[in-house]
Amino acid sequence: MGKPLYNQFMSHERDTKSLWAVNLGLGSNILLAGIKTVVGITSHSPALLAEGINSTSDVAYYIVASIFMRLASKPADNEHPYGHRQLESIASVVVGAFVVATAAAVFWDAVDKIWDMLQGGMAGFSGASPLALWVALGTVGLKIVLTWYVQRLGRETQNPVVMALAFDHRNDLFSASAASLGIFLGQRGLPWVDPLAGALVALLILRTGIYILRESSVELMDAIPSRELAEQVRRVLMSVPGVDQLEEMQAHRFGPHVVINITIGINGNFSVHKGDAIASQAEEALCTQLPNVRRVHVHYHPAETHRKDMSIDEILAESRRMVSTYEQQFYDN
Repeated sequence: MGKPLYNQFMSHERDTKSLWAVNLGLGSNILLAGIKTVVGITSHSPALLAEGINSTSDVAYYIVASIFMRLASKPADNEHPYGHRQLESIASVVVGAFVVATAAAVFWDAVDKIWDMLQGGMAGFSGASPLALWVALGTVGLKIVLTWYVQRLGRETQNPVVMALAFDHRNDLFSASAASLGIFLGQRGLPWVDPLAGALVALLILRTGIYILRESSVELMDAIPSRELAEQVRRVLMSVPGVDQLEEMQAHRFGPHVVINITIGINGNFSVHKGDAIASQAEEALCTQLPNVRRVHVHYHPAETHRKDMSIDEILAESRRMVSTYEQQFYDN
């Protein structure tokens, strides 16, 4: 069974905060991309130019993230009965792919600059202008604020796109710090540190991109902390009058929401009407007491003695084996 939807997770407020995080990042990166690229070229700073390329790439995938975020907020339809929230994880994958591609481009550019320097092509380079250092330091300050703020929005919304963007801001913070150090040392007679800082920036960007891809892929693969969730489910069910035991449990992720399928054991002498009432109480209890649970499907049958003291591991194993008590011949023992 699966009747009303109880926990809507404040969808409108969540979407508003998520879009604000995207638009805030988009606006700031448009500004930073223009300033850092122009100053990086005019002040002859490879590190700041690498930062400008990074911000330009940020603008591109922030636009993509904004499009996916709006599509993800579309209501459920016949083809997508649980809504379109999986698009949030897909958008996070897109962001991760952009980040990895940016890392490769920045790294190649930095290595090319270092090679030219080793060949004597930049023997007369005396370091970037003071303006480049001030722009890099200003970027550090701005990214400190954005990292803190977007991380807070990510925790509030539990949106994988917002969390990915928070990591990207943190990545920009580290890379701008490395660029600032490279420019500072380059101005003091160590010009090779500037392009080297650009290469280090690329490695930091690559690390963040791989992390975003890994986390987003886990969500798309429907991975959830099954054991922890099963313990929470059993604890709630044991407080519902008439529920004797939890026998099977499966859970599926749909964006920030979770849909749970459970099998419970009740008194075999109860009528169908009584069993339905117990199942409805179990459903309501789980939807109201567990965060992000969107819907619960409950199957009930007479409780069996040999299943009375099943452990969490046994419950999850039973679910994976898809055991049916009615047609055992169709399943492996």
